[in-house]
Amino acid sequence: MVALLTPLTAPVEPVDALRRIAFLLERTRAGTYRVEAFRKAVKTLREVDEDELRERADAGTLQEIPGIGKSTSGVIAEALAGDVPDYLASLQERAGGPLVDGGEDLYAALRGDCHLHSDWSDGGSPVDEMVLTAVETGHDWMVLTDHSPQLRVANGLSVERLRQQLKVVDGVNRSLAGHITVLKGIEVDILDDGSLDQTDEMLGRLDLVTASVHSKLRMNAEPMTRRMVAAVSNPRVNVLGHCTGRLVEGSRGTRPQSEFDARAVFEACAEHDTAVEINSRPERCDPPDELVTLALEIGCLFSIDSDAHAPGQLDMKAYGCERAERLGVPAERVVTTWDVDRVREWAAPA
Repeated sequence: MVALLTPLTAPVEPVDALRRIAFLLERTRAGTYRVEAFRKAVKTLREVDEDELRERADAGTLQEIPGIGKSTSGVIAEALAGDVPDYLASLQERAGGPLVDGGEDLYAALRGDCHLHSDWSDGGSPVDEMVLTAVETGHDWMVLTDHSPQLRVANGLSVERLRQQLKVVDGVNRSLAGHITVLKGIEVDILDDGSLDQTDEMLGRLDLVTASVHSKLRMNAEPMTRRMVAAVSNPRVNVLGHCTGRLVEGSRGTRPQSEFDARAVFEACAEHDTAVEINSRPERCDPPDELVTLALEIGCLFSIDSDAHAPGQLDMKAYGCERAERLGVPAERVVTTWDVDRVREWAAPA
């Protein structure tokens, strides 16, 4: 069951305080620069001996450690003194509650996430930090879906880099057995002709594939429809990601939705058991309400996903749950409420 994190209380370890601050900043979409200061400090502290840390706190020289600044040194010093740092206490009070009113029952029913990124592509944190945060927030399973090669701006994974990442996932699963299952996945680009931007051999080694359009979003409706229908009909594809490609707010500005025959695409999804993603990122809010309703009427499965690019963004599924619950999407039609064995069985090519 996915749930809100319980607020930290004294005493709190400095690393835990810094991680929680970063998490809370990420879930409320704070600026990247602010978040990076705390994530960088976490990485630094893990390399510093505790005795040295306490000596520097007593001497007032914490900021002499590379990667530790004014704000992070204050948090460290207060934590070492046995207190909840003031900055953390303030954040927990104003940013630790639900992100949105509504959808609480569906949010609590979630067990996994089919779309999230690490620093192997354009995410901001390593795999182990994404996984640890998923464990802390009650996920039973998650699918690591870094980008595919064509999306160079996002450092998409070549065949060789994807092979290396799969070994990392194996290691994580060995070390965290019984706590969470990390499924092997990818967010694969849907190419102009509807083919997929990764080799068949590598796609065959994955547990689950989320497929999305990232290029030529203004393609005419007829070829865009053929492109999407071909992709969702591919037995390797399990989830259709952010299907309209729209942006409704945020630092990247806005972008209109792609034009395609949504009925034809969703009928192909229903026929081939491909889930329609309800992308929970506020800047996407994709698909729009009327298309969620259409997919529901046609009989599609859904996947409520975070599309997280940072640990705190895993919580953004709350936005998707609010929309799904308000629009009448039943929990049993949401694959991210299923247990991992059912997800594996569903995602396996027929």
